[in-house]
Amino acid sequence: MRLGLETVKTHVGNVLTKLGAQNRTHAVVIAYESGLVVPGFTG
Repeated sequence: MRLGLETVKTHVGNVLTKLGAQNRTHAVVIAYESGLVVPGFTG
C-alpha cells in the first residue's frame, strides 16, 4: 500500500495535535521526556 503526501501530512498533523506539540521537533522532545524514546538506544 502506498500513502500520498497529503495523507502523510494529515496523519502527522493529527499526531502533533494529540500530543499538543507545535512542530515535529517538539514532538521528539515530548517523546524523550515521556520515556518513549531512550537516548542512545539503537535497537
